[in-house]
Order: sequence, then C-alpha cells, then structure tokens
Amino acid sequence: MTEVNRDRLLGMNRRITRRDFLNGVALSIGALGVAGLPAFAPAQSDARNGSDPDATYPPALTGMRGLAPGSYDVAHALRDGTFWENAGNPTDTHEAYDLVVVGGGISGLAAAYFYRKQAGNATRILILDNNDDFGGHARRNEFRVAGRLLLSNGGTQSIESPSQYSEVAKAALTDLGVHTKVFYKAYDEKLYSHLGTACFFDKETFQEDRLVAGMGSTAWPEFLNKSPLPQKVQQEIARLYDEKKDYLAGLTREQKQMRLAKISYAGFLTEICKADPAVLPFFQSYTNDLFAVGIDAVSALACYRNPDDYGGYQYAGFEGLDLGGDEENEEPYIFHFPDGNASIARLLVRSLIPEAIPGHTMEDVVTAQANYGELDRPSSFVRIRLNSTAVRARHSGAPDSSRQVEVSYVQAGKLKKVTGKCCVLACYNSMVPYLCPELPEKQKEALHYCVKEPLIYTHVAIRNWTAFHKLGIRQIVSPGSYHSFTMLDFPVSLGAYQFPSKPEEPMVLFMLRTPCKPGLPRRDQYRMGRYELISTPFSEFERNIREQLNRMLAPAGFDSARDIAAITVNRWAHGYAYEYDSLFDPHWAPEQRPCVIGRKQFGRISIANADAGASAYTNVAMDQAYRAVQEQLQGA
Repeated sequence: MTEVNRDRLLGMNRRITRRDFLNGVALSIGALGVAGLPAFAPAQSDARNGSDPDATYPPALTGMRGLAPGSYDVAHALRDGTFWENAGNPTDTHEAYDLVVVGGGISGLAAAYFYRKQAGNATRILILDNNDDFGGHARRNEFRVAGRLLLSNGGTQSIESPSQYSEVAKAALTDLGVHTKVFYKAYDEKLYSHLGTACFFDKETFQEDRLVAGMGSTAWPEFLNKSPLPQKVQQEIARLYDEKKDYLAGLTREQKQMRLAKISYAGFLTEICKADPAVLPFFQSYTNDLFAVGIDAVSALACYRNPDDYGGYQYAGFEGLDLGGDEENEEPYIFHFPDGNASIARLLVRSLIPEAIPGHTMEDVVTAQANYGELDRPSSFVRIRLNSTAVRARHSGAPDSSRQVEVSYVQAGKLKKVTGKCCVLACYNSMVPYLCPELPEKQKEALHYCVKEPLIYTHVAIRNWTAFHKLGIRQIVSPGSYHSFTMLDFPVSLGAYQFPSKPEEPMVLFMLRTPCKPGLPRRDQYRMGRYELISTPFSEFERNIREQLNRMLAPAGFDSARDIAAITVNRWAHGYAYEYDSLFDPHWAPEQRPCVIGRKQFGRISIANADAGASAYTNVAMDQAYRAVQEQLQGA
C-alpha cells in the first residue's frame, strides 16, 4: 500500500484540524517586524472542530498547541546569542508598574495575586507571556463534538495531595474558592470501575500487534500467556511480580534504600532481581509519564516512592523488600477540574481581572467564556500581555541601589520596554541568565542546571468510546509504541459541565509521548528529546496517533478516519520542572542545591516558577511565587 493510500485510510485527508502552517518546525516565522525581529502571529486553527465562528479563542484551537509555532523563536535567538545583533533599542512604552512579572503560568499569576493581596488593589502589575494563552502548562483544551462541549487539560492535570500543600498554597486555593472536598462527589470513581487496563504489544518491539486486557487484574501467568512474549520472558515477568522475595536480605531498611538510590530500575531488575534483560522492553516506559524517560534513567528508589497515579501498572520486585513508606496516608488522584489546573489559572486571572473571567465560584469557572479582550486594558490595574516574549530585565543603575527595573520584550516583531519598581521572573529558570546577564556567574551556572522534561500531552476527541467499552478497558499501556499510554479522560462533572458517561457519547482520549533517548544520562535525554519534539511536524504526530489507535482498537470496531473528531497536540519542549534524582545528581546540602543558589534575589529582581523549587507541582509554583514576592515587599 502506498503512503498516500495509507494516509487516506487513516483519515489524514479529513479536515478536522488546521495543519500548522510552519509544519511544526517553526525555526523562523517568516514575517519580519522592525529591526529584523520575528513577528509572532497567534496560531490559527479550525477551533471547536470548525463549528464556532470565533476561531481564535485560544482554548478551542486544535492542531499544534502548547509550545506553538512561533512562540519560542525570539527566546531561542536570545539563547543563541543572535537576538541583540540587529535588535536595536527598545521603544519606550512609558508604562510604569509596581511589579512586572515575566511568565503567565501558575507561578507568574500567583506572584501577581500575592503581591496585590499584600500591597493593595491599587498596585499596578503587568504580566508578560510569550504564548497566546495564559496559564503556562496549566493549559485548557476545548472541543465541540456533535454540539457537545468537551474539556480536557492541555498540561498540568491535578491538585495532587492537597493536604500536603503549604499553608500559603492552601490559603490561596481557599481564597480563590477551591474546596477540594467537592471533588469526592465531582469525580465519578464508579464510571470506569468495571473497566480495566490493557497492554498493547506492538509488532516492531514484540513481533506481533496484540492488545491484551486484564493487566494488573488478571493473574500474571494468565495475562502474560495471552501476550506474544516468549515463554521464558513471560515466566520471568510473572516471577518478578509474584515471588515477593527480599532481594536485599541482610541489609537494613536504610541500607536498602541507599542501594536502590544508586541503581536504575532497569539495573534493579537485572542485577538485583537477576531477571533476564529480555524483560526490560515490557517495563521500559513505566516511568515515562512522571519522569519523561525510561527505566534506564530513573533510580529504583524513585520508582518505589512514586507509584502510577492512574493505577495502570505497578513496579515489580519491591513487595518483599520491606522498604516501609506511608502509602496508607496517600490521597486519591481525584482532585481534577475538567480542564485540569487550567481552572486554577482561570481563577487567578478572575481574581486579578474580574472582567476577563465571569462568575464567582469554582463550579462556574469551568464553563465560563474568557474575554481575552479584557486582559490588557490600559485602564486596568493588572494587565496580562500575551504573545510578548521578554528579552531583558535589568536595573536602572546599580542592582544594590536601583529603585527600578527595565523590562524589554518583543510583541508582534516590535521591541518595547516597560519599567517596574520590581520584577519577578516566573519563567523557565534556565532562560533567566539570558534575560539577566548581569547575574553572578555562580548563580547563572546554577540556573542552567535545570533542564526541563520534554513531553507531549495529546488529546483526541472521538465521536464515541464504544470500542473501549466493548474491550472492557479504560486505559492502554503500550511500552513499544509511539505513544506509551492512552486513556479515557478523567470522569469529572462540575457545575454546568457534565462528563460523557455513556459509551455512545463523545469522549476525549489522553495520549502520552515522551521523546526520550534510552542509554544517555537523564538530562542529555531531555536535550535530545527536545530536539526531536521541536523538529517533528504536526502531520507526523497525527499519522502516528491515527495509526496507533487503529492498531490497538480496530478489533473492537474503531476507525480513525470515521471516529476521530479533532486532535490537539500539546507540545511541551520545556515541560516538567527538573527534579533531582540520586542516580545522576550529586547529593547537595539543602542550601547548595542549584535551585536554591539559582533563585537568589538580585536587587529588584526575584525568581519564581516551580523550577525554583525543583519540583513540578502547582503548590511548589505557588510557594516560589510567594517567596519571590516577599523578597520584594520586605525590601521595598
């Protein structure tokens, strides 16, 4: 079969999304503004499956989203040292603010929220963000299928373990109107209770395409006997799960943990559990979702301490080790708005600019239509300026005595500047040395240590989910496939939003890809994966999505050409904040961790973002915003 014919059968010719006009590469956006600067144009798309005349509403845009084409050109030029060669001098907007925030994600929005709460509603704040939507990774995806609104998270998924939030973060959520107990009713834990997990064995890795249901719920020998794995490999995997042996007998609990901290999970299976290396492809992608790399680059201890939130799999080999832990104190993974933590970003925007997000509660924010025209009104005390990439933050005078920070940015190809009494850089911390080259060298070196995890959060709107229902599954682990995990979306109904509870109704599928490169150190895998991610066109993502869904689900009647209504690929080249791991990172004293050195206050400039806490969670983003704001208010 020719590639053209194959694409036609997959439905590649169907007009469901706009193919990104830069073909996903976007090394230059083509149109030039003044001084030869790239002119950012917000991505256009067949929003809401082409049924809505407002085709520029950011949450409803489909195709390539997240780090969309054109949103990073200026930042990359700044990183590469070419930006200022032809940039010239910025045009003075003559705008003066009490606070200028760089980065409109959770941390940047929280910084504005905390500053305003303490300094008063009359303070003037500007938030700059390079994307065409606010929220950073807390991005909202909207679809309309057969007239029905479907919501999903384009990035940050959930409020994880809210009881463990700091008092500052807890108070902020309460003040914003978020009451986590609501989710015990809003999240339908019964909807998928009769549906399980399947594993898809692909022919490229396992010699045959085969979907096997019952993973984790059927006895391992029985489940594996239905797979195309060789008999010896089946027996080895079953042994790892079932024998519950203490492979580190004779060591204390502390000694066992120290040993597991210095060996990868792959090494644990083969060197400590003495498993045949042939079992590794089955387990390889278990760590992809949380760590964005495979089991070759994550310590065994980290795997033990971080079980799968989705309940799709469990790590083998630990049950007989008596490692301890506080599993009994874990909270369920249910604290999830229909659009993930995008609702928290929307609540923060509502608190700052009430006209932009109508409503008053955590329930009505879910279906509220954001008014993007209100975000940057000259008459507002707080302004959010999208499509604006910061390129410099410097003091007007010596950092230790200056009373003002000048912030330059590019918007629509034009270089401009504003001033603020102080500035919070709540952006990707590795970009901070380029924005503020006057920082001490030791601090810049520490900031560069952060290498965010690249990942793809794809959401596919399908016309019904009867294939999953027929197969008796809600999610699919696919260790050798392009996307390593696929699942039916989180079943949350909140306010006026009702989740599709019947198999005949439209549904959103979540598909995960992490472009890691097994065999390299973790941070190098992230760098290599980022290159692959940026250079992959949307058409390639789409082709792989359609083909993989067909290969997994066609036996149950699924047809990509017929059943896919829309596709949104949320591309996060700089995804999760880098979290230290004992396998590759040194053991630092708390005050010597790179994130602590890197976030040190620099005069009127403070540094926030989850990167500053080396932890990829919403509460950390908030805590770091609070710390940065206190630095500035206490020194005012």
